Amino acid sequence: MGIYHDSLSPHHEGSFVASLADSEPTAVDHHPDTSFVEGGTKGYLAVAGAFLALFCSFGQITSFGTFQSWYQTHQLDRSPSAIAWIGSLQLWTFFFSGGFIGRIFDSCGPRVLMILGALLHLFSLMMTSLSTEYYQFILCQGILFGLSTGMLFYPSLASVSTHFQKYRATAIGISVAGSSVGGIVYPIVLDHLFPKLGFAWTVRVLGFIGLGTCSVAVALVSRRPAAPRAASPRPWFDLRVVRDVPFVLLVCGSFLVCFGIFIPFFYIVSYSSAHSFSLATSFYLLSVMNAGGVLGRIAPAALSDAIGRFNLLVPSALLSGVMCLAVWLNAHTREGIIAFAFLYGFFSGAFISGINPCVAQISEMREVGTRMGTLYTLVSLPSLFGGPAAGALLARANGSYTPMIILSGTLLIAGSLIIFFSRLKVNNRLLAKV
Repeated sequence: MGIYHDSLSPHHEGSFVASLADSEPTAVDHHPDTSFVEGGTKGYLAVAGAFLALFCSFGQITSFGTFQSWYQTHQLDRSPSAIAWIGSLQLWTFFFSGGFIGRIFDSCGPRVLMILGALLHLFSLMMTSLSTEYYQFILCQGILFGLSTGMLFYPSLASVSTHFQKYRATAIGISVAGSSVGGIVYPIVLDHLFPKLGFAWTVRVLGFIGLGTCSVAVALVSRRPAAPRAASPRPWFDLRVVRDVPFVLLVCGSFLVCFGIFIPFFYIVSYSSAHSFSLATSFYLLSVMNAGGVLGRIAPAALSDAIGRFNLLVPSALLSGVMCLAVWLNAHTREGIIAFAFLYGFFSGAFISGINPCVAQISEMREVGTRMGTLYTLVSLPSLFGGPAAGALLARANGSYTPMIILSGTLLIAGSLIIFFSRLKVNNRLLAKV
C-alpha cells in the first residue's frame, strides 16, 4: 500500500500508527510524537466552547424542520419545495464557506473568525425577525445565517482537533453533540414561543440566546500552536489533494451522503402532520431525532477512537440509509415514527461527528482547517439541492412521501460504499484499525 503524504507533521495520529504496528502502511504513516500532551486545560475548554458554538448555530440548522412546518401553515404562501430552499441555502452557504474559512483559520486562528460569526449570527436573526417577503427570508435566514454558522463551526472544531490525538474523535463528538442538544431545545422553545410571542419576537429571543452562548464560546476556544515551519506562501486551494486518493474518495462519498442526510430533518415534521399528528407533537419529533443525535455524536465517536474512525463512519452512513428504507418507509404509527426519528438521529449523528476526525486522520495538522473546509465546500451543492429535490418529489407524487424516502435512503447507502473504498485505500486489511 502506498503512502500518500511523504512529509507529514510529527504532531499527528501517533496512537493510530502505534495501533497498526502489525498492519500495512496507511495514508498517514510516521513516528508518534511522544511529547504531545493530550487535551489539557485549553483542550477541554475548547471542547466546551465548541459545544456552545454548535448549540446555537448548527443546532438551529438541524431544527429547520420546525420553521419549514410553521412557514407552510402560517408565514409563507409557498410550496414545500420553495420553502425548503431557505433551509437548503443555509446548508449550502455553511458548507461552501468552509474552504475560505478553513484557510483563514490555518493562517489566523479561531478568535477573529468566531467574533465576526457571533455578530453575524445575531444580525441575521434580527433581520429574519423583521422579514415578511420570501426573498428576505432567503437572504437573512438562508444566506446570512448559514455564513455565520460556518464562521462558528469550522474554527471551533478545527481548534479542538489540534488539542487531541488519541481521543480526537471523542472530543469532536462531544463538541458536535452541541448541535444535537440545540436541535432538541430549539423545536421545544419554538413550539412554546410561537403562539405566545409571535414569529418576530420568538426569532429575536433566539438571537439573544445566541449572543450569550457565542460570547462564551469565543472566550473558550483556542488553537494549539502548530510545529514551526519555514515560511512559505500557501495556495488557497492545494491541488495536491486531487492526488490524495483516500481524501478524494471520502469527498465523493460524502457528496452523495449529504444529498440525502438532511432530508428527514427537513420533512419529519410535515410527514408526521400528514399522519394526523398535532403540530406540537410533530415539533417534538424533531427533538426526538436530535436526542438520538446526541448519543450518536458521543458514543460512536468514543468507540471509533478504539476501533478506528473510518470503521465507524462507513456503517454510520450505511445504517442511516437502511433506517430510511426499512423503517421510515414503513412508519405509519406514532410508535413507528418515533422509533425512526430516534434511530435515524443516532446513526446520522454518528456520521456528522465522524467525518471531521477522518479528515484530520489523513491530513497534516497545519492543513486540518483547509482540508475540512475543502470537503465541506465540495459537498455544498448536494446539500443545496437535497431539500428542494425532496420537496419537488413530494409535490410530483401528490403528497406521497415514498419517492422522497427512497431517494434519501438510496443516496446514503451509495455514499457509504464509496467511503468504504476510501477506507480500503487507507488500509486494505478489513480487520485493521482505520
